[in-house]
Amino acid sequence: MISAAQSQNEGRVDMDKWKCKVCEYIYNPAEGDPANGIAPGTPFEKIPDTWVCPICGVGKALFEKI
Repeated sequence: MISAAQSQNEGRVDMDKWKCKVCEYIYNPAEGDPANGIAPGTPFEKIPDTWVCPICGVGKALFEKI
């Protein structure tokens, strides 16, 4: 049997913020990165692997969840 909490979290997308380890830019999913084609509401995990930090240009691998 699935609890109410599990039911509410089913299909939920992770909306945590992520920080660039190089320049400390914070990617906030609520804001997205519209200047670089990432719509507000886009979770970090759904950003294409080709996306780079808009400040210093490093790839997603150099970001950490905060």
